[in-house]
Amino acid sequence: MPSETNSGNQTTGADAIAQAIAAGVDFDGSPIPPAKLELYSKVMAIEAGRQRSGVSNTMRSRIVRIGAKHISQAELNQMLLDADFAPLKDKEIAFYYGG
Repeated sequence: MPSETNSGNQTTGADAIAQAIAAGVDFDGSPIPPAKLELYSKVMAIEAGRQRSGVSNTMRSRIVRIGAKHISQAELNQMLLDADFAPLKDKEIAFYYGG
């Protein structure tokens, strides 16, 4: 997947965050405290070693987790169905939409 860029050729989105973390500097130029970087690295190392359930399941999880922030429950559910993913589960609706 190509990285997102803007017209100034700066990286944006998730790639910009990854680059800032790697550099240890926040977007405002302030240093990220070492304790925060250490904890982040520790948790990401654990996640990297986790057994995966498959690409489609991971895609769906990311779509739900991120989509729920920006898309209504009914619309996201229909989008999932249209793309041949499982619809929103009751526990996802309760967690992300408070229902």
